[in-house]
Amino acid sequence: MGAAGSLTADEALRGWLDHLVHERRLSPRTLEAYGHIGRLYVAFLERHRGEALRLKDLGTVTAAELRAHLAERRSGDHPLNARSLSQTLAAIRGFHSYLDRRHEVDAPQLALVRGPRVKASLPRPVTEDQAIGLLQEPEADPDMEPWEAARDRAVLTLLYGCGLRISEGLSLLRKDAPLGDSVRIVGKGSKTRIVPVLPQVSKAVDDYIDLCPWPLAPDEPLFRAKRGGPLSPRQVQATVQRLRGRLGLPASATPHALRHSFATHLLGAGADLRSIQELLGHASLSTTQKYTQVDAAALLKAYASAHPRR
Repeated sequence: MGAAGSLTADEALRGWLDHLVHERRLSPRTLEAYGHIGRLYVAFLERHRGEALRLKDLGTVTAAELRAHLAERRSGDHPLNARSLSQTLAAIRGFHSYLDRRHEVDAPQLALVRGPRVKASLPRPVTEDQAIGLLQEPEADPDMEPWEAARDRAVLTLLYGCGLRISEGLSLLRKDAPLGDSVRIVGKGSKTRIVPVLPQVSKAVDDYIDLCPWPLAPDEPLFRAKRGGPLSPRQVQATVQRLRGRLGLPASATPHALRHSFATHLLGAGADLRSIQELLGHASLSTTQKYTQVDAAALLKAYASAHPRR
């Protein structure tokens, strides 16, 4: 371990988070979640042992201690569900894996701890009519400034028309527009992909630019908030929440559902999975294959409701 042997557990945790930022290039949201999980974990161990921990102490964590921590996270005022608990365990294992690789501090007992069983959930896309309703509704809001309505429509049209994540849509700069026939997107893990752009998407973005009252320098964010700063993912989520309330859509109608809908509707129209995988920027085809189950579920539902011998 060398000089690393003098590190405290908190310093080791900060080193892991720095690694996630600079080497793994995780998103700020994921990094925030991992930091929260790590700080609660270290605090529990120090409270459980009654003393501040150093790096070497993290190699002596027992399976019983980890199970006790997970049990604590599963109870209290804000108990974690099975999926969140599984994500917590995965983050803690990632932290210890980093300690083993970087500092040769292994915690072998942690391999004895199994996570909760998590029922696989399928993406919940909106229908084509619901998606179109979400894209058109901003301009029907009398309380919205015309440029804000155009902005919201442009962002949502990008998510549905190009299958983008919120962060990808908001990462566009002024110099990226006009979008043309395709746009270069930098997705998760800094992986780059080229996404085709439909004329309707280009027009929605152009309409927003024409109405935007804020100066848009080439290297600055394309989409702006009410006071001129960069539009945030939370603002997009709040917008969709408001729109789905006006349209009477379920809580599953989220910005990310538009990305799922992009894939599901392409699949229903005959697109092959490999092409959809490339368009979405999925690293694994197994992730994209979830949409085959979604489409099959929709077909079975239609069959059950329409078959004369049901």
